[in-house]
Amino acid sequence: MRTHPTAAGVFRGVLLLAGLAAPSFAGSLSGGILGQVRDSAGVGQMGATVLLYDRYDQLVRRAMTNEDGKFAFDGLPPSIYSLRVTLASFVPALRRNIAVAAGSENLLQISLTNLFSTVELVSSGPSRGLLLSDDWKWVLRSSSSTRPILRLLPAPGSSRTTASASSLFSDTTGLLKVTAGDGESFTAGGQEDLGTAFAVATSIYGTSRLQLSGNVGYIGNSTIPAAGLRATYFHNAGGETGPQVTLTVRQLYLPNHDGADNGPALRTMALAIRDSVDLTDQLRVEYGMTTESISYDERMTYLSPFARATYDLGPRGVVRLAYSDGEQPASFAAPAAPASAEPGTATAALNSDLAALALLPRISRRDDRLQVQRTQSVEAGYERAIGSRTYSASFYSESADNATLMLAAAKGYVPWTDSLPDLGSNDRIFNIGSYNRLGYTAAVKQPLGERGELSLAGGYTGSLAAAPTRGDSPDGNGSGDLRASIREVARPWAAVSFSDTLPVTGTILTTTYGITDSHVLMPDHYYMTQNITQSAGWNVRIRQPLPLFGGLGGRLEATAELRNLLAQGYLPLPSSGQKALLTNSPRAVRGGLAFIF
Repeated sequence: MRTHPTAAGVFRGVLLLAGLAAPSFAGSLSGGILGQVRDSAGVGQMGATVLLYDRYDQLVRRAMTNEDGKFAFDGLPPSIYSLRVTLASFVPALRRNIAVAAGSENLLQISLTNLFSTVELVSSGPSRGLLLSDDWKWVLRSSSSTRPILRLLPAPGSSRTTASASSLFSDTTGLLKVTAGDGESFTAGGQEDLGTAFAVATSIYGTSRLQLSGNVGYIGNSTIPAAGLRATYFHNAGGETGPQVTLTVRQLYLPNHDGADNGPALRTMALAIRDSVDLTDQLRVEYGMTTESISYDERMTYLSPFARATYDLGPRGVVRLAYSDGEQPASFAAPAAPASAEPGTATAALNSDLAALALLPRISRRDDRLQVQRTQSVEAGYERAIGSRTYSASFYSESADNATLMLAAAKGYVPWTDSLPDLGSNDRIFNIGSYNRLGYTAAVKQPLGERGELSLAGGYTGSLAAAPTRGDSPDGNGSGDLRASIREVARPWAAVSFSDTLPVTGTILTTTYGITDSHVLMPDHYYMTQNITQSAGWNVRIRQPLPLFGGLGGRLEATAELRNLLAQGYLPLPSSGQKALLTNSPRAVRGGLAFIF
């Protein structure tokens, strides 16, 4: 077939221009990030690891700096990125919210030091080979006929974020629990829901999160139902969580001293505010305060500030410092739920909310006056992951005023004016006075498979022991003699914890065992820098998934909890022919059903 020379030349020219234009067009729809890593003297550092993360903190690129300390990421889709630079002997550098636009190049200058490393955005100007010149951009902006092309509207229902923002409530999850067994207690080891508990969390317009939880039931010998309600609200937009506000109210009816009729109502209301700030890329500070009002014959109002600082050393671990004064800051152990309602995370947040609701104020009566336990704690901790294992160590100094413990003794062992009835038993709550102690702790955690974990912990801390009193048994001045007989001693302790999901049945089993001197009582310490426990005794918790019939959404779980099965941690008190014990962890059995939707 004969081809005209002119037509063939034109065809070759079109192909050549298309080949030259294609890379330019593709490059103009993406952007890049480039930079140079230097030390404090301005010398380029070779071999630094540069990690690039997307807006969801997922690793998307990895690079190493060349001999001049330079690196480059090109062909990046327009989005928000984060950059992390690490090099041995230097503090890691982190930069968030790097906006990459189509056809742009972001130039970074990274300075690595031994104390504070920085990442400076020098420029984010256009790169070579843009699809449109500046002259054409101004033409499009000034022309009314072409202006609409500059507006990009997402299609309805194109993403989960758009759907969340267009509806009032979204990402709603809930939990309903019905339990029975041994009841409540003011002591640290006996918190549990009252009988029927619920929790629900939802997103408001996709930018805020609201959590509601409550419980209702009958306590001990009371014939009037008790109830509690807790509401938590925080702003969550763009992955950044704002201040968290929590309101908790409770109403409980305690039995009288004879256990026959209902006593006065115990009413509590607490307002807690918590926030956090990143002072540097490595230093994060969490702080807050709780104000609580308690009404029982008389009214008490007090403030409880708390704070925690976390410094990230990169591969060398994490250092935490924490302080609290007053009630224990449950929010440190129950972080706010994320905006996304991922099933496992959302359920854990709801259970944490219910656990915080069950933490009753530790009140007592002394000299016929209502008292509340206030604990001041200063703690320092270090944690480092080496391979699959996580090692941690901590030191704390703790002082408690008006400390409360459960007293199991015959009627009249202490005056009724110097004790309170316990919620779920016929025992009394006794004010032992004050104590001060120091504690040292070391722990290691080892994952077992995909869902299992084994942890070992041990330490040395202050405990309580009983000495002979001035009299054979308490009399009119017996409460004072009993407090004087309790002395502080230091003892070692050890604890092991195991959790795993059994095959076939899917049973989730968690068990802990703590041991210390059998002749002392070791008050629990609320750790703020690491996730361990030092409770004495054997505790078992079982969660069994059950089939859910009838086409209902969600899932069903049977739960069982057995606390202090071997009845350890009981402190015998001196008496004449009477058996009297002090404990902060009474033996208890409880079980129920949970419906999660």
